[in-house]
Amino acid sequence: MRTGAAALAIVSLGCLLAACTHKDEVVAPPAVKPSRLSQEPLVPVQPQPIEPTTERAVPSGSASASGSPSPTGFSEAYVAFCNGRPSGEQVIAAVRRARPTLPAGSGVTIQKAPVCSGVWQYTILNVKDSEPMRVITKGAPTSLAVVTIGTDPCTVEVRATAPQAFLDAVECN
Repeated sequence: MRTGAAALAIVSLGCLLAACTHKDEVVAPPAVKPSRLSQEPLVPVQPQPIEPTTERAVPSGSASASGSPSPTGFSEAYVAFCNGRPSGEQVIAAVRRARPTLPAGSGVTIQKAPVCSGVWQYTILNVKDSEPMRVITKGAPTSLAVVTIGTDPCTVEVRATAPQAFLDAVECN
């Protein structure tokens, strides 16, 4: 994401500089004709819940171009809220198995609900008397494996094996 923003800034700056160097040339904006669609009233539409599909749009040439969906039903092409598959409580249970020293009871709460991409999940937890924990898990909701826990979850394993959309969402660029 940061790379895209930097590229956009460079292109914008280049366009601005190009416009400043051509003093003799005056370009009139194109005439815009009103369309019939712009004159029709807009009708509000009620949002409908979206169920994840088991089909995936996989770019050709990618490592997972076999077309088989991930066991979780989430595509690796994008990041979406997990909608309880896994739940925040399942992530906390997996973290407690990996780190039994976490505060018991209500010492750990969910700050940001899990988001999913393929079999990868990203959750932010609040820990009593500590900084928020960024947690990356992997696998089916009933058998989550903790990949990383901490303030910087972008380990070598995550950078090397997680889908690009997931890396962008977790800010591992």
